[in-house]
This record gives sequence, C-alpha cells and structure tokens, in this order.
Amino acid sequence: MTPRIADLLSRIQALEDELARELETGLTLRGFSLKGKIIAFERDVIERHRCLRMGLVRYLSKTSLLNQISAPIIYSLIVPIALLDGWVSLYQAICFRLYRIPRVRRLEYIAIDHHHLSYLNRLEALNCVYCGYANGVIAYAREIASRTEQYWCPIKHALRIRDPHHRYLTFLEYGDAEGYRAQLEVYRNKLRQP
Repeated sequence: MTPRIADLLSRIQALEDELARELETGLTLRGFSLKGKIIAFERDVIERHRCLRMGLVRYLSKTSLLNQISAPIIYSLIVPIALLDGWVSLYQAICFRLYRIPRVRRLEYIAIDHHHLSYLNRLEALNCVYCGYANGVIAYAREIASRTEQYWCPIKHALRIRDPHHRYLTFLEYGDAEGYRAQLEVYRNKLRQP
C-alpha cells in the first residue's frame, strides 16, 4: 500500500469516527436517550408518536395493491436469509476456531429496535423487524466473508468493485505475486490480533 493510500484510509477512518460521534449527538435531539442497548423516550415524545400511528385497517386501505401483492415475495426471502444466518454462524464457529480468527459477534450487526417506535402499527413494526434482521444478517455474513478473504486471498481485483468491504482497500494489488507470497502470513496474523 502506498503512503498516499494509507493516508487517505486514515483520513476516511477519522471522518467515519467523526460522523458516528455526530450521529450519536443527534439522538438526544429526537427525544430519546440510549444507554447501552436500552432506549428511553421522553413521555411527551411517546404521546406525539402515538398520535401519529396509523391504525392497521387504515394503513392497509392506503397500501397500494402492488405492495400487497409483492409482500409475500419479499417475505419469502426470510427462508434463505435464515439459512444464511445459520450457515455462516456454523461456518465461523468451526473454521474461525481452526484458523484462530476472532469470531464475528452477530449482535453487533443485527439491530432490531424499531418495535420501540410507537408511531408504527404492528404491521409496520413487523416490516421493520424483517428489514433489520435481513440487512443485519447480510452485514454479518459480509464481515465473516471479509475475514475469510483476508485469510485466504487478500488481493484486490483488477476490475473496480462497487462498495468493497472495509478490509479490501488494504489488500495487495492485483498481480503482486511477490507481495502475496511474502505478506500472506502477515495478513493472517493481523486477523488474529484483537
């Protein structure tokens, strides 16, 4: 990795950290606090939210026929997503132990908290639980895959890929055979460090 790329990555990380801090600051502006994983809304905010909740019958009557027809197709993805969740969990439980790679903490990727929002009716809350689970599983699987890629094949692609995982930018350049042979164990050892 060139010094310029290392500098850019460092600046990107600093900006991501700054953005995370700024987003956390904004939480208090919305009338709730977060302590660990406990969410607490102010009483007046809860009341305002309840006033904005749309009843289920009204919600369904305003939902387009297209959305109603496509909902079973959308929800059918729960089967492969749950299988992916189970399979990658089993995979890392076995293989990451063998390779001495720290395991990915599933709870850091799957956030199901929208059911605390009193302005959502039960169906909207269920939809949000589904999306939180589905996107969380995909992010969890992506992190497991990125650690696997770093262990076995930390090489960039010749073609530009869209939205690579965070480890990818530090990988070896495509075609760097000497670097691959000399650095593969270094990449593996980086994974093993806490």
